[in-house]
Amino acid sequence: MKLAILGAGAVGRSVAELAGEYGHTVTALADSQSAAIDASGIDVAHALDRKERGKAVGAESPETVLSGDYDVLVEATPTTLGDAEPGFSHVRAALEADCDVVLANKGPVAERYADVRALERESEGEVLFEATVAGAIPALSTIADMGSRNITAVRGVLNGTANFILTRMAAEGLGYEHVLAEAQDLGVAEADPTFDVEGTDAALKCVILANVLAEGAREYTLADAEVRGISSIPPSALDLAAEDGETIRLIGEVSDGSVRVGPRLVPEHGALAVSGTRNIVQLETKHAGRLNISGRGAGGPETATAVLADIGRLR
Repeated sequence: MKLAILGAGAVGRSVAELAGEYGHTVTALADSQSAAIDASGIDVAHALDRKERGKAVGAESPETVLSGDYDVLVEATPTTLGDAEPGFSHVRAALEADCDVVLANKGPVAERYADVRALERESEGEVLFEATVAGAIPALSTIADMGSRNITAVRGVLNGTANFILTRMAAEGLGYEHVLAEAQDLGVAEADPTFDVEGTDAALKCVILANVLAEGAREYTLADAEVRGISSIPPSALDLAAEDGETIRLIGEVSDGSVRVGPRLVPEHGALAVSGTRNIVQLETKHAGRLNISGRGAGGPETATAVLADIGRLR
């Protein structure tokens, strides 16, 4: 497959680096300023080295990628809310060219799901987005394999930053601000961690899950989610929970037509009490009971494996 990659952050870089191992050719790689484009395959190492040194990825403008030679557009630009631009326009351009799209960007399928599906119906191309929910964990493909009508609810720990903070607070009795600073020093939390600690990131993932489960019966956006974050949780709350054999995790849940994200008490040694940056997706099924899928929910190479798995499904 010929891949055009929009976005040269951690995920885009990793997809470009790993593509050859999966038998694909990268014909374009772009960041927000420039693009390297070659129909026979770009020199990925050279392009990434240039970016690492603060130079232009290539000599072309990012917009030219969309009219280039590719089979699959990998959309790995930063997630935006509301109109989900420019990611949505990238999806539209690829589908109008009858190319496939694989998303790491959550915006188009969290905020404009119906629009994406409408474009897909008019195209020879297909849209897949495993990487938008829980990194390397095959949550969406498991739902697809089982059939969304056979899933009655989904819940889980869907944000590694929030989970790292809560795990450290519980283990060490430390306050939120102290652990947040530690997470930022380690690179686990962004300089502005709002998206993660206030529950927005987990909510977007739950909205995507809700859209998949609804199968077009209705469309969910972030506005439909009830969201609370973890920034106001004191160490004493975790201490009290531990006295009863419980702990606190930021849990996202899709059930009975509603989307909720917030701190929840869970059994200290239960399935949902994953530690550190790990994620877990818990599926309630009609015929197979409860299924737990756990693993690395973020990271460049980890999320890139989900992107590349989707590309493999398009063959």
